[in-house]
Formats: sequence, C-alpha cells, structure tokens
Amino acid sequence: MSSAAPPVPVTVVGVGADGWAGLTAGARSALASAEVLIGGPRQLDLLPAAECPGLRVAWPSPLRPAVPKLTAEHAGRRIVVLASGDPMFYGIGRALSEELGPDALRIHPHPSSVSYACARLGWPVEDTEVVTVVGRPVARVAAALYEGRRVLVLSAGADSPAALAALLRERGFGPSRMRVLERLGSEHEDAYEGRALDWEHPPGDPLNVVAVDCRRDPSHPAPRLGATPGLPDVAYEHDGQLTKRHVRAATLCALAPAPGELLWDIGGGSGSIGIEWMRTHPSCRAVAVERVPERAARITRNAAALGVPGLRVVVGAAPAALEGLPAPDAVFIGGGLTAPGLLDAAWTALAPGGRLVVNTVTLESEAVLAEHYRRHGGELVKLAVSHAVPVGGFTGWRQAMPVTQWSVAKPSASTTASPLSESDTASAKDQP
Repeated sequence: MSSAAPPVPVTVVGVGADGWAGLTAGARSALASAEVLIGGPRQLDLLPAAECPGLRVAWPSPLRPAVPKLTAEHAGRRIVVLASGDPMFYGIGRALSEELGPDALRIHPHPSSVSYACARLGWPVEDTEVVTVVGRPVARVAAALYEGRRVLVLSAGADSPAALAALLRERGFGPSRMRVLERLGSEHEDAYEGRALDWEHPPGDPLNVVAVDCRRDPSHPAPRLGATPGLPDVAYEHDGQLTKRHVRAATLCALAPAPGELLWDIGGGSGSIGIEWMRTHPSCRAVAVERVPERAARITRNAAALGVPGLRVVVGAAPAALEGLPAPDAVFIGGGLTAPGLLDAAWTALAPGGRLVVNTVTLESEAVLAEHYRRHGGELVKLAVSHAVPVGGFTGWRQAMPVTQWSVAKPSASTTASPLSESDTASAKDQP
C-alpha cells in the first residue's frame, strides 16, 4: 500500500508598496506559477494580471479561522499567500505557521516597513522599540514610553497618528516628535512630522508607520514610570485595595516572570500585580480574577493607562471563577485566601515548576499559610515597611501593616511533593 503524497507546500511572498517591481526573481517565479493567489485586495491589485494568471482569492474576515478552510479547499494546488513586507514580522506568516506547521511553508520575505523606516531615519534597528496597533488598542504604546526612547508604531490606518498623538499628550509625552512615513519603498513615498503636543495634521495615507522620539513633559502630573516592578502607587486608580509599591516589587521578584508566561492574579483589587507582570515583557500574559464588578472595571482602566490593555479580567469569586481558565505558569493570591479550596485549586492548576505567591495581613490567613508551608515548603517571610513622617517639628517612622508572604515552586514529578520535616530527615540519616 503506497503512502499518500505529501501536501504541496504553501508559498508565502512578502510584497512591498513597490509591488511587482520590488520582488526578487524567486518571488516572481512563485507568483507566476501559482494556481491560487490569496491575499488582501490591496496586495492582489499590485500584481500584473499578465504575469500572475492564477485564481485570485481575497482573505475573508476574520482572517485566522479562514486559513485551514482555504488551504483545504485548494489542497493539491500551488498556493501562494501574499503578505505585507516580511511575512514573519507581525504578518500572516505567523498565523500560517501556527495553523499549518512551519514545514508546510516556503517563505520569500521582503524588507519590512521597520527596515525601511529605520533606513530613512538613521535609527539602528536593534535600538528601536517596535509596537503594532494593527488590530490592537493604541493604549499598548504606553508601555514603551520612556524619556529618550525611539519607538516605531505600526499603524492600523490613516487615523492612527492622531490617536497616537492624543495618547502621548495624555501620558505626559506631549513634547515628543512624531514623523509619519507613508507608503515606504514605493514611488509615492511621503513623510510629515510635528509634535504630539500640537498635532494638527489631517489623516493621510492608511499605509503608514509613525516614528516617535519620546520626550517627557516634566510639568505633566502623570508620574514618571520606570521599567522595573514597583511603580508609584499614584500610577493606579484604586479604592485602597492596592498592593503597595515596596511589597509589590518584592512580590514580582518572587513570582519571577519570564517571556511568554501566564499569571493568575487572584483577588485582583486594582490589578497592580497582573499589570506589572505584563509590563516586564510584551509576551507576558495575565488573568486578573476579581469578585467586585467595580474593582474589575477599575483593573481594566488601570491596564489600559499603563500600556497593557491585553490584561484579561474575570469577574467572579475564586475558586469557582478559575474554572476553564488556561493553565498558569504562576499564581498570585492577594485576597480571599480563606475561601474554602482556593489554595488547593491554585496548587493543582500549576504545572510542575510553576510558582505560587500569597500575601496576607490577617492572623486567620497566616494560619492557612503556615499549614501549607508545612506541607509544601517554600519560603515564608514577613515584609515590613516604614515611612518617615512628621512628628511635631521632628521626623519619625510610621510602620505600614506587615505583610506575610509565602512563595513556593511546585516540584517536578521526580521530586517529593511534601518535603521531609527536620525530624523525618534526621531519622532518614540514621538508617543504614
């Protein structure tokens, strides 16, 4: 019995604003021999009909679910998918690779708009922050704003520059210089610039990127934000339910976020732990679970204001609200610790090697932590912070409520889940 013939690979061709003229010989050959050409209307219009006679299919919306359907519909035929610029840089190449597998693709990249923009601006690519707002909120740019930082924003359309200017003004970066670069690489390439503070340019070409030379307004009331955990408390809208700055920094240190990881922030309060987890790297994800709807809405506002609008907020009481959530790499519990089954549910959800961090200020919750510390080990610490305050004409210390923190990593399958006590260890050593 002969095995089935392997599927014909899908070819992906990156196309720039210069269309057919800017393509390599290999890319032209793939397009000319294609039986099916799939792409956006703008990209398909850039190809000469005489050179590319294949059937033309425009992507439907939404695009992602259409990938397996279209490839199955035209299985066995030579398919070429058109992409803007470099298909693997915020392009369709990622979706195709995840849906079909990387071995099913042949890719012909084209210089990306980022490469063109940095060439025009004289900015080193490796020193330039790139943020896309294509299909994403413009609020995510806020996480990239630092004095002196160079940021390239991949626009969603003609209105993106004005929306970006408004965001810069709101976040205290009104003096920043903005340069809009349109139709990069084509004969119709154009550019215009100005300050976000007094941006008055009308919408231009929808095919644009925006270069931002970040300059912070020192007189703006928005607090200066650093790149490490422990943002100023005033950066958050809250009703008192806020993990304070110094404890927050210690908590994020214990959680140890890494790129691509997912956090459950249980008892979200104002969302500070989940927000600062996501700010450590653009690929970090978080779900905040909060039972009070007003606080849940506040978490959403804080996340947008601090540049991580992708933070997911679940309204409900844990542990019931945890049902159906994607498995976490780390869990933080900042409230509701005495709810029956909560700690056990969080522990069960963690994969081996996952981290659990719990903060509490009450004796009742401390008793719960002590029991789990006895069972699972880890580190149990008490964090106490004092602030200098006026005492008459002098200065004294005022101590904030101490926080008891338990942090533990879930053992791998090859290690013992419940560490031996000291007496057990001593007995074990006495055995022959």
